[in-house]
Amino acid sequence: MTTSIESGSIEPGDLYRLLAWFSPSYPIGAFSYSHGIEFAVETGRVKTAADLSQWIGHILRHGAGWVDAVLLKEAYMAAGKSEGGDAARLEELADLAAAWRGTAETALESAQQGGSFVMVTRAAWGHPAIDAFAAARGERPIALSIALGVAAAAHKLPLRPVLAAALHAFAANLVSAAVRLIPLGQTDGQRALSALLPVVESVADCALACPLDECGTAAPMVDLMSMLHETQYTRLFRS
Repeated sequence: MTTSIESGSIEPGDLYRLLAWFSPSYPIGAFSYSHGIEFAVETGRVKTAADLSQWIGHILRHGAGWVDAVLLKEAYMAAGKSEGGDAARLEELADLAAAWRGTAETALESAQQGGSFVMVTRAAWGHPAIDAFAAARGERPIALSIALGVAAAAHKLPLRPVLAAALHAFAANLVSAAVRLIPLGQTDGQRALSALLPVVESVADCALACPLDECGTAAPMVDLMSMLHETQYTRLFRS
């Protein structure tokens, strides 16, 4: 099995597992979140497929997409460091990831999906390392990025494809939300997603090389949209 973090190759069985985890049918509730796009559409900041790809591209490069990619990588490295992983490092990363959100809604978005991912993955793709991590966290929140890193390391999936899959899934979910909100045709939605391919590739590569202490976010308008979404009169999404 190819497990080098620099490798882009993946074995068929691992590909099946990866496709299952990042399928829209994986029951973690991702469909109920828009990451503030609902208010951006409401106020006319996102109107077209081009607007959408630019908006999501910024989140991937400078917002939650970027920081989550780095955190996923760090969790993967800590979980796979030795037999049983580096438990202290994982605790530190999990606490940091839980705090690394600018708004209450995006914090809920990450923690709810992370907790659901751990629950479903333990039931369907169980592994002692995932069980041990979940037991150590107890009732404390688990961000999705950390859950993904731990699970990927436990199942020895190559990190580069996992990062690309996570970023694609995040972008695809926001595109799906925008298709319903703008409204945007399904073909235009796919055009927006296609335009994000080089962004996903670039962010995945950069995340592999970025030390955690050099990671940061710079997406204040996205955070503002999320804050204002909390009091939006009519809402379809939880963030």
